[in-house]
Amino acid sequence: MRDAEQLDRDDPLAHLRARYVGSETPLVYLDGNSLGRPLRSTAERMAAFVADEWGGRLIRGWDESWMELPLVVGDEIAAACLGAAPGQTTVGDSTTVLLYKALRAACALRPDRTEVVLCRDDFPTDRYVAASVARELGLSLRWVEVDPAAGVTPKSVAAQLSGRTACVLLSHVAYRSAWLADAAAITAAAHDAGAVVLWDLSHSVGSVPLALDDWGVDLAVGCTYKYLGGGPGSPAFVYVAARHLDRVDQPVTGWMGHADPFAMGPEWTPAPGIRRMISGTPPVVGMLALRDTVATIAEVGMEAVRAKSVALTSYAVELADQLLAPLGAELASPRDPDRRGGHVTVDHPRMREVVARLWERDVIPDYRDPGGLRVGLAPLSTSFAEVGAGMRAAAEVLAHA
Repeated sequence: MRDAEQLDRDDPLAHLRARYVGSETPLVYLDGNSLGRPLRSTAERMAAFVADEWGGRLIRGWDESWMELPLVVGDEIAAACLGAAPGQTTVGDSTTVLLYKALRAACALRPDRTEVVLCRDDFPTDRYVAASVARELGLSLRWVEVDPAAGVTPKSVAAQLSGRTACVLLSHVAYRSAWLADAAAITAAAHDAGAVVLWDLSHSVGSVPLALDDWGVDLAVGCTYKYLGGGPGSPAFVYVAARHLDRVDQPVTGWMGHADPFAMGPEWTPAPGIRRMISGTPPVVGMLALRDTVATIAEVGMEAVRAKSVALTSYAVELADQLLAPLGAELASPRDPDRRGGHVTVDHPRMREVVARLWERDVIPDYRDPGGLRVGLAPLSTSFAEVGAGMRAAAEVLAHA
């Protein structure tokens, strides 16, 4: 078993951990892919906002910066994390709402087609939203069946494509197994069939390098409270490729997406560019925290973030093999780091009970049915020592479960 303290000494990103609130406590936090730790600078930013911008500028803040903030922050996310040029990303609404808007918009780009292709094992919201859109538009859902310990492949997706496919909706990293889909190849296959692609990036943004422009992605959505550190309920983002912006048609046509919001006219006229994807008043306070994490990612670069992520998950797999497998647990994530995102899942029938007991000990992993201990490893804030302590604690609890 490799020494965690030595791994931390050799880690070029180890110094970043001290920037996070709570990093000095003995709590072992292995759920950064559900809710990231806050940066200390975020507490300062939010306090200054209340005192200076909200308290000092009041309604003038809208004219001075807040109205443009969804586009500004969208471009920051795009540059640091998405591999996307400016003007294609905006922030606002929840992931569920943006997914709905983006899927309706994607299907509207192919109005003569009747099917949406998606994965049976994708996150429930994706499946539920797709079912709602299908009911509204009279579409059919065509399912890609996968091994829950793995995920979609270009071959499995291509088998479901046809001239009837309007949109392919998939998660880039599977929420349960951490399977990392080949987004470039799958996008190309969908385009060969004449379909558009909508990627859910919630479990990859800020953990896995993305190249949306180079891959030819049409639309994408993702949350910001995981690896982007936006905090509980922070708003999601949506990306629409520049080639679609002059004709993308989203269904929630609120006043903030109007070409002239304060004209208060009788009919909705879409704003030019990505602003047309905005519906209501931007969640200004909700965008504050994520800017600090996005800036930190930009500071070190996604390649360094990915290298740390691979090192952390590889160490977790190593420990799972040594400590948990002898107790009957099975790895439910890919062993190949090129096919693995930023978390690791280990299955055992008693894992729900194990996770509950670990939380009582201030060891915080996650649980996902059926029987999955999910270890979410945020590269900027998680240490190798935390991974070691958490996996040893899991083995101890499982041995007595």
